[in-house]
Amino acid sequence: MRVLVSGAGVAGPAVATALGRHGIEVTVVEAAAKLRTSGFAVDFRGETHMKVLRALGVLDELKAVQTHGGAMEAVDEHGRRIFRLPEEFAGGEIEVRRSDLSRILYERSLTHADYLFGDTITALTETADGVRADFARAESRTVDLVIGADGLHSGVRRLAFGPERDHVKHLGYYIAGWDLANGRGYGTTQTSYNIPGRMAAVNADFRDPSRAGALFVFAGPRADVDWRDLDRQKRMIGEAFAGMRWHVPYLLDTLRDVDEMYFDSISRVHALRWTQGRVALLGDAAWGVTLGGMGVGTGIVGAYVLAGELAQARGDHQAALAAYERRMRGYAGRWQKGASPGQFLAPSNAALLWLRNAMFSTKTVQKMMVAGTTRLASDVELPDYAVA
Repeated sequence: MRVLVSGAGVAGPAVATALGRHGIEVTVVEAAAKLRTSGFAVDFRGETHMKVLRALGVLDELKAVQTHGGAMEAVDEHGRRIFRLPEEFAGGEIEVRRSDLSRILYERSLTHADYLFGDTITALTETADGVRADFARAESRTVDLVIGADGLHSGVRRLAFGPERDHVKHLGYYIAGWDLANGRGYGTTQTSYNIPGRMAAVNADFRDPSRAGALFVFAGPRADVDWRDLDRQKRMIGEAFAGMRWHVPYLLDTLRDVDEMYFDSISRVHALRWTQGRVALLGDAAWGVTLGGMGVGTGIVGAYVLAGELAQARGDHQAALAAYERRMRGYAGRWQKGASPGQFLAPSNAALLWLRNAMFSTKTVQKMMVAGTTRLASDVELPDYAVA
């Protein structure tokens, strides 16, 4: 079987690794010139996540680079604490930097996967014996299956399922994050400051305290933003946070010298189908919510299931894709439906901000949220797919 995967973030290398377990050769195409080094910490929790990471052979490596998920706290403009969320709320059982997760999966996949960096799929055409894929740079090729693991703004989804506006709903917020020198001695606890519709947060890097990371979330209408236009993104952030107090002016100053940043709308994918013909969507391309809780873990579970069903079906892609969608639809949908991370992080008005702060100051609410996310993460039964 010849499989083409679009996207070398997390879901792409994960499915390449999972397919490699079954002896399936893969080509991964990625628009960026190299693996991205930006992004936030991501966490895994519950037995389902642990089972899949163990099966993919990366659990021990991830444990070796974990950040040990610090606590989170909110403060007022004078730095006085409003509430504090415990370590297990933010970090799950294992927390790692997204860049480390991507790198480890990429390295694990190399025994069965080739990577085309700096290229994109420009057209997909089903033929009698497969899918013809055209590229911006590489020569066209025909493959048995195409997997779109290329994120919220998936090019494969646009080519095979229709325009982004039909599948992605803007939830009224944007998010930005960047690295900076820790010149002010920030601690590893992520500390955030809010005004209605705005949140600024910062914390030291767990493994290199001389570095820190900033996280900004702000409300805003849907805008036609080129996701590669760094100058436009910086202007949007500067305009949104102008005049905000606390450490915001200092953090905005550090933004001027940044040459790589995570920036995106906070949006939710509504895809009625994840498979069509010989094309399948995986991860954020299928069920994504920006900052959506267990999105990364669910993407890796989906990679395990998709690869396992393809191997189990022995070339019958129709049966495999139907089984994949059937297994994953309920699992991914339980946490994806109704999620609104922007309202959680930066409530849009003073009343909602007060209510959030009051709720999160309550130990009972904190315990319920930790227990609930762990339960959702494990709420699926996975087969033990035989490996090649």
